[in-house]
Amino acid sequence: MTLSASPKTTNFPKTPGSLAATAARGLVIGALVVSLGACTHHAAKTKKKLREAAALAPSKVTQIGVNAYLWRATLDTLSFMPLLETDSNGGVIVTDWYANPKNPGERVKVTVSILDQDLRADAVRVAASRQVLQQGGVWIDAPVEAATVQKLEDVILTRARDLRRRTIRG
Repeated sequence: MTLSASPKTTNFPKTPGSLAATAARGLVIGALVVSLGACTHHAAKTKKKLREAAALAPSKVTQIGVNAYLWRATLDTLSFMPLLETDSNGGVIVTDWYANPKNPGERVKVTVSILDQDLRADAVRVAASRQVLQQGGVWIDAPVEAATVQKLEDVILTRARDLRRRTIRG
């Protein structure tokens, strides 16, 4: 066995079964095994996540232009009010003026915009207008309490979550 000191060659023996060549091959194979093991672990985690996602009803339902749970929940929540406009692709529901029979001197009009295809808290926006009847039969605009609008958004979101849970349970 000879060793060469020339700059173009290494100082390792050139026989294929040499200790240095075997060690180098072992290191390369070891690195490959470790990296493939990491890929297998990642693939297993990905498969687990996919199985978990399949077990849940999707939060994004897109047969219409917006989230179907929010759309249905909004229609259910506003079912007591006459609807003036509904646009499922644009995600807008506008009611006509509604006067509570217990308080005929006040009426309310609601516009709900569904802003996303995902079931999220910030995907629904409610705007309400309120008018009160003055003497002489004239309706005058009146302020709407922010808590009223927030409560309506909460009712819609709670209903949408309930609809999704029912879908999950079957």
